[in-house]
Amino acid sequence: MKAKAIILVFTLIIALAGCAPQPTPPAEPTPTPTPAQTTPPETTPDVVTTASIVDDTGAFEKAISSTGTWIICTVKDLSFDKELVLDGEFKNGKKDEAGKDVIQRKIALYTQDENRKVTARFNLTAPKLTVNSPNARIQSGTFKGDVYVSANNFELVDATVDGNLYFTTDDAKSTFKMDDTSKVTGKQELKK
Repeated sequence: MKAKAIILVFTLIIALAGCAPQPTPPAEPTPTPTPAQTTPPETTPDVVTTASIVDDTGAFEKAISSTGTWIICTVKDLSFDKELVLDGEFKNGKKDEAGKDVIQRKIALYTQDENRKVTARFNLTAPKLTVNSPNARIQSGTFKGDVYVSANNFELVDATVDGNLYFTTDDAKSTFKMDDTSKVTGKQELKK
């Protein structure tokens, strides 16, 4: 029984190491959950959490909810027959140059080795993904379906949207970023 527990712990440690954010600064502090603040939601995140390693649809849905985690790391392809919503505002445990908490949300559709080299990419399939979390990104994998972006600063990093990318506000569209290795196979347009 102890051997199984040790193997499970090592597997979890390896999975967490493979899901760390990129690029890597020196050692990252591990954020801890904090209660919601009483200041306006524009300036204060709802939650601060660590990564969530998911390998089933139920865990993924919980992780993308407003009570989920700032980074959601898949370890295999996941498929849904219903719409998904990425909700909530989260701190990633880092500070910006002014010393303020960094707001970020990431769906990591990949695993990586100790040198942060992507070792596997995964597909996330759903008819629709609505992005309500600010500073969110999909990284190093493929989302199959349409993405509706309602929040500012959405990014695709080394990722593919195999479908359409719709923006529900002018600000969401004007703050969208996509790197050279990312692509959208369908339309990219404003759809209010």
